[in-house]
Amino acid sequence: MTTYPTIKAMFEAAVQRRPDGVFIRYFDAGLTYAEVDRLSDAFAAGLQAHGFAHGDRLCIQMQSVPQAIIAMVAVWKLGGVFVPMNPMYKARESGLILRDAEPKVFLAEPQLLVEVYSQLDEDVPRPGLVLSALASEYAHVDPRVAPTAALEAPYGDMADFIRTYDGRKPVPVEVLPDDLGSLIYTSGTTGLPKGAMGTQCGLALGGELARVSHDLDEYAAVLTLAPLFHVSGVVMSVALAMHAAATVIITYRFNPDVIVETIRDHTPQVSAGSITAFIAIMNAPDATPETIAKLRTPMSGGAPVPAPVADAYKARYGVALRTGYGLTETTGAAFMEPLSEPRRVDPATGSLSVGKVLPTFEVDIVDDEGRLLPAGQPGEVVFRGPAVSPGYWRKPEETAEAMRSDGFYSGDVGFFDQDGWLYLIDRKKDVIIAGGYKVWPREVEDVIYAHPSVREVAVIGAADAYRGETVKAVLSLKPNCTITIDEILTHCRDRLAAYKVPRVIDVIADLPKNPGGKILRRALRD
Repeated sequence: MTTYPTIKAMFEAAVQRRPDGVFIRYFDAGLTYAEVDRLSDAFAAGLQAHGFAHGDRLCIQMQSVPQAIIAMVAVWKLGGVFVPMNPMYKARESGLILRDAEPKVFLAEPQLLVEVYSQLDEDVPRPGLVLSALASEYAHVDPRVAPTAALEAPYGDMADFIRTYDGRKPVPVEVLPDDLGSLIYTSGTTGLPKGAMGTQCGLALGGELARVSHDLDEYAAVLTLAPLFHVSGVVMSVALAMHAAATVIITYRFNPDVIVETIRDHTPQVSAGSITAFIAIMNAPDATPETIAKLRTPMSGGAPVPAPVADAYKARYGVALRTGYGLTETTGAAFMEPLSEPRRVDPATGSLSVGKVLPTFEVDIVDDEGRLLPAGQPGEVVFRGPAVSPGYWRKPEETAEAMRSDGFYSGDVGFFDQDGWLYLIDRKKDVIIAGGYKVWPREVEDVIYAHPSVREVAVIGAADAYRGETVKAVLSLKPNCTITIDEILTHCRDRLAAYKVPRVIDVIADLPKNPGGKILRRALRD
């Protein structure tokens, strides 16, 4: 299905089709495809002058700013590897990735160079070129999301570096479909990060599949909800926009009020984000039906979408909040609810289906011995296809464990119905064994989400002297809502078997999340 063999070729085609069209919309600034082509050429030429070559890594640590996109395009032109790092990481976490990726170039916002990079342990390898990137370089950043006053960092400025090489083009580099284009880090079973390798072909295909499944119009606009250091930001926003020669809208970081105003002012056609992002948008004071309905194709992925939340979104805004499913290792979405069919909910569990498999993917459900399971029977989800990662960077054992001869073993448990719709149950490692019974947190969460006062919930296993493990629910409430523990217990007892009902319930202000908006069960367990 691949229209473009590489992500590099896909960008070049977009420049040819729409040179004067806006590629990056960032507050009051708009950078055209031709401008980003020129800026990334200059940056690539400068990188080459500093010894950057095919296969080398460039690491960034910044929020969603234009420099992140300029850098990724420049790196792809050179056949290099784009390595985005979470700007919330502290020195210890950043050091783990720098040790593993060993980038030749490091870009970061000034405050992160001072507060994180300068605090790295002495044995962390330092890149040969370190540059600072100001969030306000290309636009006046909304003060609601702007960083605190930029600190002076003793490193060169990326904008000055680009100006030095402005007008130059890099020496052409042959870039092949199987060349690595990205290392996007995800947590390993040991808690140490592991870099899922994305190929030039996989990145291009991920963007194309996102465009097809969203039915994005040529030259339309894509709103970035997921950060650009997440696979959804890179593939489901930037690569998606490139395939349609569309505009990608970035807002530094997620703020629901800023997002609502962006939808109102720029009418993006599609956006992919976590369910927690859409819940925050629904709770924003100015999220009127007239405004939010302008976002024609909202899609939530990265974490299960509770059916009650999808129902509430549709009832309030008249637009279906679609769900999909993919992982860093599948380079974006592999499943999506079809636009032409009504969504499906499993009658037994109330789980919302994540849709049907997208083209180029083959997916099996297998038992613990790797045997194929029929429709209706839950097992581990296994992927095959050209967008699937070839493995984890410098991690042969973990690669061998996950990327087997019959496909990528995702660690997710789910089942197909008779028509090929997939229903996810939970992460294999998150199952709770309470008194010998298996409890899947997702089912309990979906039940609790149906309570009108609940904003967010996470269900985890908690140590129990008698049962070994018991069910614990941690939840937050919608604004101006109150609830009693007995009320939640009654709500659960009416809908769940006794062994699934939480024995422990905590109500807190906000649940911990990663920057992509996914609730962190592990943080709650810790």
